Amino acid sequence: MTINVSVVIPTKNEQAAIGDVITKIKALTFNKGIELVEVIVVNDGSTDNTAQLAQNAGAKIIPHPYSKGNGASIKTGARESKGDVIVFMDGDGQHEPEDISRLLSKLDQGFDMVVGARQKGSQASVGRSIANKFYNKFASYMTGHKIEDLTSGFRAVKADKFCDFLSLLPNGFSYPTTSTMAFFRAGYSVAYVSINTAQRADNSDSHINLIKDGIRFLLIIFKVGTLYSPLKLFLPIAVSVFLTGLSYYGY
Repeated sequence: MTINVSVVIPTKNEQAAIGDVITKIKALTFNKGIELVEVIVVNDGSTDNTAQLAQNAGAKIIPHPYSKGNGASIKTGARESKGDVIVFMDGDGQHEPEDISRLLSKLDQGFDMVVGARQKGSQASVGRSIANKFYNKFASYMTGHKIEDLTSGFRAVKADKFCDFLSLLPNGFSYPTTSTMAFFRAGYSVAYVSINTAQRADNSDSHINLIKDGIRFLLIIFKVGTLYSPLKLFLPIAVSVFLTGLSYYGY
């Protein structure tokens, strides 16, 4: 049985790398039974030549009339994809197309989602590395499963299961957080494959804002946590407040 794979790349002003990324994907050789059926580039209101370069490299272009956000691009690409499996990756040159085969091999072992977990030294800054460690530990506590990289946008998923959660996904950069926690809480199998990421091809800063998007990640963890495990979130708070009041009463 042939497994059809769609690669979805959300882009906004990624002309420095997008052509090379698509060319490398098209040149990949997969194991028997796996077929790459399409590379979808969702052009999220780019003001440069991203769309033209991606089309020249052989990708299917889906345009947004204006910038809706990374998560919105992911949802658009997922709805338009034809594959049984969807691989999501960035178009800025940070993710190595050669790692796609490793994600698919792991997925074939019976998992529903495989995430490319960035190793030490692959984070953009020390601040983001510390923040991601905190997110990983907090989300691991909330879900009861070890989460190695909560915010990685490089992942392979079974399309039918991923599309069940599209209505939950935010339009911003927090789609990896929501989808990972939703998969765990729904009882689906999630695995991780170690990857190393490069600098952005244009050497510019990431589109992610450490403070604004960091707060958004936390709010999503709280949101999913209250939906699936409210006691894990509120019981420690309630106990600490009770003990504080009891101690004051005793005093």
